[in-house]
Amino acid sequence: MGQIRLAGNPEIAVTVRRSARARRLSLRISQLDGRVTLTLPRAVPEREGAAFLRSKEAWLRRHLSAQCAPVEIGLGARLPIEGALHEVVSGAGRSVRLLDGQVQVPGDPDRVSARLSGFLKTLARDRLARASDLYAARLGRPYTRLTLRDTRSRWGSCTSDGALMYSWRLVLGHPEVLDYVAAHEVAHLRHMNHSRAFWDEVERLYGDWRPPRKWLKEHGNELHRYRFEAAGET
Repeated sequence: MGQIRLAGNPEIAVTVRRSARARRLSLRISQLDGRVTLTLPRAVPEREGAAFLRSKEAWLRRHLSAQCAPVEIGLGARLPIEGALHEVVSGAGRSVRLLDGQVQVPGDPDRVSARLSGFLKTLARDRLARASDLYAARLGRPYTRLTLRDTRSRWGSCTSDGALMYSWRLVLGHPEVLDYVAAHEVAHLRHMNHSRAFWDEVERLYGDWRPPRKWLKEHGNELHRYRFEAAGET
């Protein structure tokens, strides 16, 4: 796969994919993370794909702009949970449930946003505690406590006394991104810097950290477009 970049504000990175089964050129925008993919039949030259892309630039920018608009969470809204898009629907019983591309929220429709933010923070704590425990065991150093916040400035932090903090919105993204952030912060238990030794430690704990770090830089801000009630520290 290659890549074409459309100059402008903002610049748009388009992944170019070849397909032996494709009969025509097609352009797709991921609803989850806004990634743009141009699919070319095998015999079509890339310059023809670039010309097609430029002809669709106005359409592409219009749809990307709409995709980055704020989403107020309530019945009928769509949001990613652990990297998969879910529609918010009314549910039965007493618990929020994930089922077949839906997140089912029981109770008063006016309380859907608050109930869902509580569910997501609980899910985030479970996933982040599990990942932090795993990486701390690999490192051979324990952390002292774990808190969740709704921060825009950083996805996680580690203090000198071993306290870990994470943004609960990590649970909206792909699981490997959440795991990378946990490994990154746990590595700070040994290296309170971003030296070569630190990044070597992250690689030892997690593996190739570059793809999830790149995803966060390019798409992480999109996780903040979902508007919830009362999503603070836990």
